[in-house]
Amino acid sequence: MTSAWPNLSDLLQPAGATASVALVGAPLGAGSVTPGRCDLAPGELRKVLRRVGRYDTDSGRELSAVISDEGDVAIAGLDIAAATGLIKAAVRAAVAHHDLSLLVGGNNAVTRPGLLGMAEALGLGLDEVGLITLDAHFDLRGLEQGLSNGNPVRALREDGLPGRNIAQIGLAPFANSRAMHEDAIRGGHLVITARDVQEQGIGKSVDFAMDRMEGLKAILLDCDIDVIDRSQFPAAPGARPGGMPANDFFSAVRRISADPRVRVIDLAEWDPPLDATDLSALTAGRWLAEVLAGFERRS
Repeated sequence: MTSAWPNLSDLLQPAGATASVALVGAPLGAGSVTPGRCDLAPGELRKVLRRVGRYDTDSGRELSAVISDEGDVAIAGLDIAAATGLIKAAVRAAVAHHDLSLLVGGNNAVTRPGLLGMAEALGLGLDEVGLITLDAHFDLRGLEQGLSNGNPVRALREDGLPGRNIAQIGLAPFANSRAMHEDAIRGGHLVITARDVQEQGIGKSVDFAMDRMEGLKAILLDCDIDVIDRSQFPAAPGARPGGMPANDFFSAVRRISADPRVRVIDLAEWDPPLDATDLSALTAGRWLAEVLAGFERRS
């Protein structure tokens, strides 16, 4: 299971392996506000894992959590509405058998079936689950034109997820509308902007988000990679200059992953062909390392 240089690919095992963590690929490309190839991301993540080590110099610990790779959901060519049930079923099955399930998109429309599948697997109502987003956008576009990667939070609220159960961190200036911002506030979301993170620090921002989750039984963490400053993650079509520093993103992911109520974490909006270098791929690989570092702190 180990290699001469222990790396994350050592931990990735075939579907059905005895594992506390599951990885589900959801290569959803349809319905993107900005068309691209986010559907390539699950495969690219698997490839880069051999380049990410398992030893953490900060904690002095080596990652050891085994990951059962459940493969990619068969959604090629499907629109979001048609793919939703298949993604939800895959997440439901993963959550039923693992302590943590990683849902690797694909675009941000994977968040809705991820949360619905989690709730169903645990027998919870939507009033009992929470959503934390690390995202530059509110994802509150209207549903009049159908489902898209710009409205999973809107769709979840329509499904019955209370706004008070939603905490959004990293919202970017000049990337959202006034109507969406006001709707989030009116709906009861905890809104922490990119400026708030800069001024109060990522630690306090995460504390506020976790305080909002008090009393809830399960949480989905949505990691829309466009929350990171575009210079540090060029392969996110929605990323903007002045976004969250990658180190703050990593810190937030590690801290939130340590909460045992976090049962699903998604990664969305990585469009590999947009970055001719390996920067974005290595950043995505580091995301997985940070998730596991947080997860292993649970025990």
